Amino acid sequence: MNTIKKISTLILAFVLLCNISPLKAGDDTGLYLGRWALHFEEGMGWLEVRQEDGYLDADLLWIGGSVTPVANVYIASGKLIVTRTSKAIFEKADGKVRTHTITNTLELEGKGDQLIGKMTAPNKDGAGAKVFYIHANRIPPLVAAPDLSQVKYGKPIELLGDDLSGWRLLEPGAVSGWKVEKGILNNDPAQKEGEPHIHYGNLRTEAEFEDFNLKLSVNVPEGSNSGVYLRGIYEVQVMDSYGKKLDSHNMGALYSRISPSESAEKKAGKWQKMDITLFDRHLTVILNGKKIIDNQPVYGVTGGAMTSDEFKPGPIYLQGDHGKVSYKDIVLTPIIQ
Repeated sequence: MNTIKKISTLILAFVLLCNISPLKAGDDTGLYLGRWALHFEEGMGWLEVRQEDGYLDADLLWIGGSVTPVANVYIASGKLIVTRTSKAIFEKADGKVRTHTITNTLELEGKGDQLIGKMTAPNKDGAGAKVFYIHANRIPPLVAAPDLSQVKYGKPIELLGDDLSGWRLLEPGAVSGWKVEKGILNNDPAQKEGEPHIHYGNLRTEAEFEDFNLKLSVNVPEGSNSGVYLRGIYEVQVMDSYGKKLDSHNMGALYSRISPSESAEKKAGKWQKMDITLFDRHLTVILNGKKIIDNQPVYGVTGGAMTSDEFKPGPIYLQGDHGKVSYKDIVLTPIIQ
C-alpha cells in the first residue's frame, strides 16, 4: 500500500471513530432527558436535562436558592455528569485576595425512570469533600392547564385563630419569632448586635392539603422578605419589591420560576391581598386584585421545599427567618374535583 493510500485509510478510520463515539453517547441521552426530583437525606433537589440544537443543557436546584443553569453537563461511560460552580474568596496574610472556583460534581446513572448517584462537594478549605448519595425519580409530564371555571371546592378552612393553635415550627429546635396578636400573625426575627446569629424558624400548619385556593392578607415592612409555601414545596414570594423591574423573585412570583405578568405590589408597610390557586401543578396568583400569574404550569419545587415529591399532600408554611412580616385572614378552600 503506497503512502497516499495509507494516509487515506488512516483518515477514514479516524472519521469513522469520531462518528461512532457521538452515536454511542447519543444512545444514552434519552435515559436522562426530562425533569427529575432529587432525593437525599440532607435535603432536596431538582434537575432538568434537555437537548438543544445538538448539545445537552441543564438547570439545577440544589436545596435552597434559585433554579440556575449548570456549569456543564455531559454523558461519559453511560453516566450523566453535571457540574455546578461557586466562588470562594480567601484573604491571605499579606492582604492579597485569592479566588478559587469550587466545583461540585453530580454523577448519576439511569435506571429506567430512576437515577442513582451522588453529588461531591469539596470543602472550601480543601480538606476533604461532602458526598450526598442521591436517588431521583422522573417527574411525569404536566397535564394541560385545567379549566378553573369547572373546579369544585369544599368548605373554607380558617387557618388562623386567636393563637398559634394548628401551627408549629417547621424546624425542631429553632427559635420562634411568631405570635398572634388581635387576630394578626406577626413574625419578628430580631438579632442582637454583637452576638451570634439566631436562627429563627419557619411556621407550618399541622394540617396538610392537596390542591386548593388560598386567600390571605400580608404586610411586609421596608426591605423585608418572607414567603408562602404551598404544600410545603412551592414558594409564592413575599417581599418589599415595590418599584423594582419584573422578576421571578418579586412579590407574588413563584420563586425563581414564574415572574409576575405585571407589578401589582403596594409600598412597604401596607396590607396586601393574595388570592392563590394551585391545581394540577398549575398556579394562579391574584395580587391586590390583579391577576399576575394566570394558570401557569409549575415545572418543579422551589428552593427551601420540604421535599421534592410533588404528588403528596403538604402544609402551608410561612418563611420566618428572613425578616419581619405580618399575616391575617388566612383562609384555605380545598379543591374536591
